[in-house]
Amino acid sequence: MSWVLRLGLLLAALIFMASLLFAAGLLLALWLLRALWAKLSGRPVQPWVFKMHRADMWQRAYRATAPGGRDKAPMDVIDAEVKDITDVTDVQEKRP
Repeated sequence: MSWVLRLGLLLAALIFMASLLFAAGLLLALWLLRALWAKLSGRPVQPWVFKMHRADMWQRAYRATAPGGRDKAPMDVIDAEVKDITDVTDVQEKRP
């Protein structure tokens, strides 16, 4: 029974690896066809990029934390115990 499970897992891993290789080969073929078309048409090859505007991303994150922001949890604290943390007694000085 154990060898059947191992054989099944090996087969699943091989199928998964073959599908990844196929997807990578398909992407490579598309990229090469695109580069060939650009060369035949005399145009420069434009890189495939994902444009991100960092300022827009910052503004979106900043607005989300602003008062009245979207999906904001209430910040009201009802029961809080105040502790004095200025008096530290359990730290011992270590000499090098």
